[in-house]
Amino acid sequence: MTDASLEAFQEQRHLLFTVAYQMLSSAADAEDVVQEVWLRWSQVDLATVRDPRSYLVRIATRQALNRIRTMQRRRESYVGPWLPEPLLTAPDVAEDVELADSVSTAMLMVLESLSPTERAVFILREVFGFEYAEIAAATDKSPAAVRQVASRAGRAVRRQRPAPVPTEQTEEVLRRFLAAAGGGDLKPLLELLAPDVVLFTDGGGLRQAALRPIHGADKVLRFLDAVFGNYPGQPTLDLITVNGQPGLRLFGDGVLDTVASVRIEAGLVTALYLVRNPDKLTRAAGTPTRLDRGR
Repeated sequence: MTDASLEAFQEQRHLLFTVAYQMLSSAADAEDVVQEVWLRWSQVDLATVRDPRSYLVRIATRQALNRIRTMQRRRESYVGPWLPEPLLTAPDVAEDVELADSVSTAMLMVLESLSPTERAVFILREVFGFEYAEIAAATDKSPAAVRQVASRAGRAVRRQRPAPVPTEQTEEVLRRFLAAAGGGDLKPLLELLAPDVVLFTDGGGLRQAALRPIHGADKVLRFLDAVFGNYPGQPTLDLITVNGQPGLRLFGDGVLDTVASVRIEAGLVTALYLVRNPDKLTRAAGTPTRLDRGR
């Protein structure tokens, strides 16, 4: 391993994490992928590599695709709904609108509906701007096949992805959540919830959570009131940037208990995502995670 090879890897490290995280929706697994990329890169002769960015992302994509199979088996025994691991992100992520949208919880949930190959192709093409030939090398497909997959994945995402919402609008909705929670009366939240709102709660069997998504504003409000209306101790909430979007954190006795993010359409909350599994809250409690498209 030469100094030049190490420098080339370090320049793309945040990009590699971002690619792997978007593929896996798990920071821990994304970090493992980055480590695997490093081990393979350390054996490569830099003189044989024309484009380090493309080469490293190719390795990361292959490793992520391999890891997805392991994760799918793990999820089969997961207790309740599985949600992406939330990341506390720096404000500069939100400034890159395309990147912020692509890592939002709502968008990651849309990507979960794609096959692993469709997800890889969509991410590499639409988020990171790789050419079809580069994506073909990363996915072991022909460029023609990649074009077909990209078209199919693009149609699927367009049918499901939420329209962009100004940050200020999301923050206003969340501030009203904060005000209602601070006042101890959650009923005012009804006017913020779409009639067909869906609540997803991920406790992983370790924290109180619904075992299935909850549909309907009244049922969602009853669940929130049951879990948080009589919360023991003195909980505190703060407004944060999570996955490039405004979100909320709830602390109980100084310990992070819940990270909340929302999907907003036509000014109303159509989906509410609560992550309570403590194993998934590490990256939302510490320093912000740097995400990068490596351009």
